[in-house]
Amino acid sequence: MAGKVEARKAALREKLIDLAEAQIEAEGLASLRARELARQAGCAVGAIYTHFEDLNALTLEVNGRTFTRLGAAVGAVVQSGQGQKPNARLIAMSHAYLAFARQHPKLWRALFDVEMRSDGPVPEWYGHAMAQLFSYITAPLAEIFPDFDGAELDLMTRTLFSSVHGIVLLGLENRISGVPGEQLKTMIRLLLEQVGPRN
Repeated sequence: MAGKVEARKAALREKLIDLAEAQIEAEGLASLRARELARQAGCAVGAIYTHFEDLNALTLEVNGRTFTRLGAAVGAVVQSGQGQKPNARLIAMSHAYLAFARQHPKLWRALFDVEMRSDGPVPEWYGHAMAQLFSYITAPLAEIFPDFDGAELDLMTRTLFSSVHGIVLLGLENRISGVPGEQLKTMIRLLLEQVGPRN
C-alpha cells in the first residue's frame, strides 16, 4: 500500500513539472500560477506545496530539464566539431546556443529569470549543468590562451558566455541596442573570430 502511495506522489510531482514546463514554454515564466496548475493536475493547490517549497522551486525543476536539453544541443556541436580550429568551435557552439534560444525562447529565458543569486543557495544540479556548459567553452580557450592559468581561463570563459548571451538576448528581444535577427550569427562570428592574443 505504501508503495502505491509513493508512486502516486511521484506521478503527481512529475505531472506538475510537465504542466509547468508546458505553461512556461507557451506563455513564459510570469504566467505560472499555482491555482491553474492545480486545476490542470486535478489536485488541491496545497498538494503543489507538498512537493515544492514554492513556484520558484518548481521552476528550477523545469530549468533542470531545459539545461539538459541545452547542454545536449551544444555538446552535439562539440562532438561534431572535433578537429576544427578553436575559434571555429566557439562559433559553432555559440550558434547552437542561439538556435536553442530561438527554438525555445520562453524556456531559455526562464533559465535566467528565475530568482537565484550566485551568493545564495544554488541547487547542486544547477552548478553541475553550468559547469558542463562552461567546460565546452573553456576547452578551446585553453588552446587559444595556453599561458592562462585556471582563474584566467574561468574569467575568459565567463566573459565570452556573457558576451554571446548578451548578443542573443538583445537580438531576440529586438532591443534598439541589438542587431536584426538575421545578423545575429554574423555578429557572434565577428566577435569570436577576434578572440586570441594580439601580437
